[in-house]
Amino acid sequence: MNFHIGCAIWAYKGWVGDLFPVKSRSKDFLNLYSRRFTTVEGNTTFYSVPDSETISRWAEKTPPGFKFCLKLPKTLTHNHLLKPLLPGALKFLEQMQGLGDRLGPLFAQLPPSYSPANFDDLAGFLEGWADTSPLAVEVRHLDWFKEPHSSRLNALLKDLNVGRVLLDTRPIYNAPDDPQIGSERRKPNVPLQPIVTTPFSLIRFISHPDLEMNQVYLEEWVRIVDCWLKQGTTIYFFVHCPTEERSPQTARHFQHLLQKQNVSVPPLLW
Repeated sequence: MNFHIGCAIWAYKGWVGDLFPVKSRSKDFLNLYSRRFTTVEGNTTFYSVPDSETISRWAEKTPPGFKFCLKLPKTLTHNHLLKPLLPGALKFLEQMQGLGDRLGPLFAQLPPSYSPANFDDLAGFLEGWADTSPLAVEVRHLDWFKEPHSSRLNALLKDLNVGRVLLDTRPIYNAPDDPQIGSERRKPNVPLQPIVTTPFSLIRFISHPDLEMNQVYLEEWVRIVDCWLKQGTTIYFFVHCPTEERSPQTARHFQHLLQKQNVSVPPLLW
C-alpha cells in the first residue's frame, strides 16, 4: 500500500457521533480511528514521549498496514541546535521500535528561528541519523524557500535519503477570512514547493473549515499525487484544520476526489 491518508490526531471527542459512533469511549478512539484512516501524524510525541507500555498498546489497537508518522519531541528540535541532541533523537527512535511494522517515517519539525545559517548543524544531525530509519524534515524559516538555500537543502536531503515535509497552508491564507483567529498554534505562511527527495513524501494539508475553500488546492494535489504514485513514491497525506471537527470530512473528500479521477489508491474501510 503506497498511499496513506489521515489526520494529525486520533483522539478528539468532537468526532463522536460523526467519525466515531455515538457513545464511543476515549479508550476506543485509536482503534476506531485506525479502522477509518490508514495513518496518523502523531502530534502527541512532539509534547511528550510515551512509555513502552503505551507504545505497545498503540500497536495492539491498530490493524496491519496502519502507520504512525511521529514527530520528534520538541525538546530535541526546538533547542537551537540539532547535532548535539542526536543521541536523544536516536534514543527516541529506539523507543518507538515497539510499534513494529506500524512505525512509519518520523519527522523533525524545525522552528521558524532555525535558518540556513544552521545548515552545517542540520547536515551533521542528518549524517548521524544516516539510514537508521526513514526520516523527513519540515523547515519553516522563509530563507529555506529561497535560492540558493532551497536547492542546497534539497540536494542534502536527496544525498542522505531524507524526506522533505510539504506544508500546504494556502487554503487558510488565501481565503477571505482567517480561520486561525483565536488559535494558539497558528501555522506558518510558507511557500509550497512540491518536491520529492526520497521514495516517500509527507504532505501536511492545512485545510479551511469551509470545504469549498479547499477544492482548487485538493484538485491540484490529486494531479500531483497521481503523478508521484505512478513514479513509485509512497505518500502520507495528512489533513489538518483550525476547526478540528472538519478534518475527517476533508480527508474523506480528498479520498473521493482521488477515486473519481481513477488514481490508484486503496479504498478506505470506512
